[in-house]
Amino acid sequence: MESLSCLVLKPSPPTRLFFPPRIPQMALPGSAFVFPFSMDYQLPITTAKLALKPIRASTSTVPTTPSTTSTVTSSPTAASTKKVLVPIGFGTEEMEAVILVDVLRRAGAEVTVASVEPQLEVQASGGTKLVADTRISTCSDRVFDLVALPGGMPGSAQLRDCEILKKITSKQAEEKRLYGGISTAPAVTLLPWGLLKRKRTTCHPAFFDRLPTFWAVKSNIQVSGELTTSQGPGTSFMFALALVEQLFGESVAREIGELLFMHSADDKPRKEEFNKVDWAVSHTPRVLVPVANGSEEIEIVTIVDILRRAKLDVVVASIEKSVKILASQGVKIIADKLIGDAAGSIYDLIILPGGVAGTERLQKSRILKKLLKEQDAAGRILGAVCSSSTVLHKHGLLKENKATAHPSSITELSNPVDGPKVVIDGKLITSMGLATVSDFALAIVSKFFGHARARSVAEGLVFEYPRS
Repeated sequence: MESLSCLVLKPSPPTRLFFPPRIPQMALPGSAFVFPFSMDYQLPITTAKLALKPIRASTSTVPTTPSTTSTVTSSPTAASTKKVLVPIGFGTEEMEAVILVDVLRRAGAEVTVASVEPQLEVQASGGTKLVADTRISTCSDRVFDLVALPGGMPGSAQLRDCEILKKITSKQAEEKRLYGGISTAPAVTLLPWGLLKRKRTTCHPAFFDRLPTFWAVKSNIQVSGELTTSQGPGTSFMFALALVEQLFGESVAREIGELLFMHSADDKPRKEEFNKVDWAVSHTPRVLVPVANGSEEIEIVTIVDILRRAKLDVVVASIEKSVKILASQGVKIIADKLIGDAAGSIYDLIILPGGVAGTERLQKSRILKKLLKEQDAAGRILGAVCSSSTVLHKHGLLKENKATAHPSSITELSNPVDGPKVVIDGKLITSMGLATVSDFALAIVSKFFGHARARSVAEGLVFEYPRS
């Protein structure tokens, strides 16, 4: 029987981080995404955006294993195999873990998601259930080019208390290979292991006072030698792209940023609203997120995480025969229910995630088609991101509504709006997908609860959000 040397405790419910102390915001310069890795450097506090514009569509497909996922192939460096370890535990922050895995796999890295728990299935801090590729004990003798720790509570404490992971990461630091942590991980995990010594470090603002004062830096990203640290879910894309650049070079990081729609602040408006109507309801809003094999994991996890932070009642339902789905970049997610079991309830909002293969499967689901038509007939709200706007169009549900979609799909819409990241038309909300879904989810929070609630949630994410 496989032995585990991690300390196994009966965990208490995950703790979410809300409403941290406000920190000043600065605009990220519009210069090229270039990091001088020969010395310490930092990026200023800002939203996780880069001066990049989309040039072509991602070609994600349903992988049979993580190693077969779509990757950037335009640069020779992308073909170099880089091995990455992303450990997860009970209470790990799902946005941070999934964005890390998704972005690194797109870049061509061989990413191993390892559970520090006795089981592979792990419930993340916002309730999303992820399935690791392996247990951490199987990684003890392997050599990784990068060990990247997601945050979240009590996830960071679970990682800290795993002796195997401590040995792996300590050896990584001793041998001058890349390692890093985001959000709570620097203060809760890396600091007790002694891996922040003489390293300039950042972390989630709520845990910033735990860092050694002289070495603490209030920035979205801080690179100090082999160590990279970052502040929170809202900076996850920047964190992941900084690691991609260190592994594969600037050209690969830039192309991945383009595919993800990482834009400069003045490139595209956050949202545009037409035919404004009130979405307020007298009860806790209920939201259904149908998912399928090949659905885009960034979109699923980000939308669900943010809406649950805002206290919406979110149900993730699989249209497959199993609640376990394999997302577009190889992340394994366990839905709350099967679509048939979810169909008996009424939802204030149904949101379709994107992903090319996932969108095709969502369109073929008869149960989902019936649910969507009933939703529309009852005058309730519909949402779609990325390529899934075409599902609503093909089912005759867009009508004359203005909508947006992934650039590869937007020409299929009858009344497309090309420009804003998020488009709201009455009781329809759509977005371009991928890195724009944080704005999409926060727009939903604002419509149901008002701008102040959305801004508070954004602050907890360390995500820049307009004051008004």
